Amino acid sequence: MVKPGTHAAPVGTYILFAHLDHETTLSIGRLGDFDFPAGYYCYVGSARGPGGLQARLARHLRARKRPHWHVDYLLQVATITEIWRASSFERLECRWAEALLHLTGATLPVPRFGSSDCGCAAHLFLFGALPSLTAFRTQLSAVGLTSWISRVPPGKLAVHGDGGSHAVPLHGSSCHCD
Repeated sequence: MVKPGTHAAPVGTYILFAHLDHETTLSIGRLGDFDFPAGYYCYVGSARGPGGLQARLARHLRARKRPHWHVDYLLQVATITEIWRASSFERLECRWAEALLHLTGATLPVPRFGSSDCGCAAHLFLFGALPSLTAFRTQLSAVGLTSWISRVPPGKLAVHGDGGSHAVPLHGSSCHCD
């Protein structure tokens, strides 16, 4: 993790919103085989390495990559439609997952997905429709969090070249969640 006061890339927490337009069965590494219904999947992750949020999100957006994290298997068949992110040295991933779990319509499609390194039920949630940032903000407040969240809408997820990499700008519409 990069220490406060240094000039390295910002670290933080993010949510990937991915749409799956048809039901499919996927083998998720050591977790096993699972059925994934069509719908909107929300994956909560963190980026604490030297490349920070920029590098982690760019990796998730690459079309061709070797699966490393559980979400990599899902992203082989689902399309990222939006990203929410917050730069913070505080570890917010589990509390963001808790907030998503309490949103209306949230279900856990795969137990322990994305949460093998913590005690959460999962870091992947399924919704019939995209949850709203306002509803998420309300849930964050309910678990005692105040965060600046930057929303990257679909039009800002630009493809560059034929290598399958995408640009994830460090700007976007921001809201202060209080």
